[in-house]
Amino acid sequence: MRAAGIDIGSRTVKLVAVEAGGAIVHERVEEATFDPLKVCARLVAEISVDAIVATGYGRHLFQRLAPGAEPITEIKAAAIGARAVMPGCRALVDVGGQDTKVVALEPDGRVLKFAMNDRCAAGTGRFLEVMAAALAFTPAEFVSAALAAKRAERSSSMCAVFAESEVVSLVARGALRDEIALGIHLAIASRTAGLAGTVPLEGDVLFVGGGALNACLARELGRALKLPLVVPRSPQTVAAYGAALHAIGSLTWAAERTGRKAK
Repeated sequence: MRAAGIDIGSRTVKLVAVEAGGAIVHERVEEATFDPLKVCARLVAEISVDAIVATGYGRHLFQRLAPGAEPITEIKAAAIGARAVMPGCRALVDVGGQDTKVVALEPDGRVLKFAMNDRCAAGTGRFLEVMAAALAFTPAEFVSAALAAKRAERSSSMCAVFAESEVVSLVARGALRDEIALGIHLAIASRTAGLAGTVPLEGDVLFVGGGALNACLARELGRALKLPLVVPRSPQTVAAYGAALHAIGSLTWAAERTGRKAK
């Protein structure tokens, strides 16, 4: 018995397949491109599963490809995945391509409360890409420069439109690019911590999503939250893993129910 979870985000598509018991047997991350459904079709063709659950921005779009696939919210999927990768997890921060989510969990893993910034790209993966380009850095160079900076050149704007103009002005005034890069990371960490302040966080906080691959953001967010921040082995696939676990759980429940009826 095998099941899969597919997380169709704004920037990437993540697929995780698990077998009974929850062990991961397949894991892929691909750029969503301009045709995410085509990417989904290619990834799904690589595996053979008994059920698949979709999550993320494109979870309803996925039903065009697999009409019987169950959709669940990324909040629920991330919560399930978070508890699986860090048992006892009571809080998580998810920085994706176009939004940021902060989720508090009940002791039994159910969602207690969440806050979401989905009306502005500020502080998301896309925002970081725009800022890196404005400083003529590759994404990797942007992170390395920020980590190496001795001080931060504070950025006052968190609007994806105005922040780019501010960066150009700072460079024209002679500000160092690495210090500007660190200032941007500090501003994002502060904004995310502010969002987290509306949710009751406790214990270690799991940092997931593509933003968790940014070592400088992880460092500064941990400092801003003043709580231990844990980055899992594969932060981008936590929601897809949660969707896969939901799918295998449904299969197991259905099999047990059928067995009880047969008796």
